[in-house]
Amino acid sequence: MSLLVVQHQTTCPPGRVGTWLRDAGVDLDVRRPYAGEALPTDLSGHDGLLVLGGQMGCRDDEVAPWLPAVRDLISTAAKGGTPTLGICLGHQLAAVALGGEVGRNPGGRTVGVLTVDETPQLATDTVLAGATGAPVPQWNDDIVTRLPEGGVALADNERGDLLLARLAPTVWGVQGHPEADLVIVTAWAVSDSGTPGVEGIDLPAALAAVRDAQPAIEAAWRPVTEAFAAHLG
Repeated sequence: MSLLVVQHQTTCPPGRVGTWLRDAGVDLDVRRPYAGEALPTDLSGHDGLLVLGGQMGCRDDEVAPWLPAVRDLISTAAKGGTPTLGICLGHQLAAVALGGEVGRNPGGRTVGVLTVDETPQLATDTVLAGATGAPVPQWNDDIVTRLPEGGVALADNERGDLLLARLAPTVWGVQGHPEADLVIVTAWAVSDSGTPGVEGIDLPAALAAVRDAQPAIEAAWRPVTEAFAAHLG
């Protein structure tokens, strides 16, 4: 099984999700367009698509000129029934690629560990059902404000923000960061420290919450990742 992985910046790697996918027998073809690596024009030779997070917005094409190609790949995947998972920015890119909308969260930046507050539809989802009640790190300014036609909201967080969605029959989105362990999240905190975006946010407390949630994140999100991998075969 070969999975095309789009990584948007150095500090947002596949992380734990990459490890869990490899453990499930998936070969990761990681492309880093920010480093000059080319993206394919289609998904031939790949059984699925994983789009990771990043600091840029989902329509910041001038900042990240590869984003139109990523949105096209997501659209191609949805039309072809190719299993696709979007994480944070990837979730937002998938939403807009398929006709939804993304905007700035009126509640401000979301930082720390949030909890999956499921809708009735989550229990029957073949990929994300295992995340019911699970913790997940979040570090985002934008949220999906309108789902694409036919999209299904699967869970919010306790702030009422959309957290999990099935954006098309074979496209799933996670606004959180199940891939991000304490090392990854600490790097984000160091980068953001002292900036207006985290003013009033207790970053040490957020990092402590990520540290304490590690076992529960592993217990919930490894099976979710394995469920996604099962769709690739």
